[in-house]
Amino acid sequence: MDRTIETHTERMTVDRFFARAFVVAGGLFWMIASFAALWAYVGTSASAALLAAFYPFAATLATLAVGWYFERTAAVLLVLGSIAVVVWGALSSWEMGVWALMTIFMIGPMLTAAVLFSLARREQTAMERAIAQVNQLETAPVTAPRA
Repeated sequence: MDRTIETHTERMTVDRFFARAFVVAGGLFWMIASFAALWAYVGTSASAALLAAFYPFAATLATLAVGWYFERTAAVLLVLGSIAVVVWGALSSWEMGVWALMTIFMIGPMLTAAVLFSLARREQTAMERAIAQVNQLETAPVTAPRA
């Protein structure tokens, strides 16, 4: 039974690591992209571009904070965010290149992180059940054999 608990712990740790890595990688990409687009292409000041880069930073921190303790909630919010991006693209009539970029750099990583957060929570639940079974077996009352 200890091997089962160890297996659940290892999978849960890997799932959580990669879910958080996807969130951080996506946040870094969008912070750099929003800063560079405003500063280089639009010609806004550096302070205005930094302010624009703050929004993806704040969203990344919020996602990590929620996902750290409430993985199911983070997974649901990431799926809803992906749906919102698709609706935004449909309403804005994005061209094919924009759809490709948004799918590769936003929708895909958000859905991947959502799946990984969900899997980590599932492994947590399985591990808790395995621990409960072990504890239940250890604390089961022992009856004296009848003579």
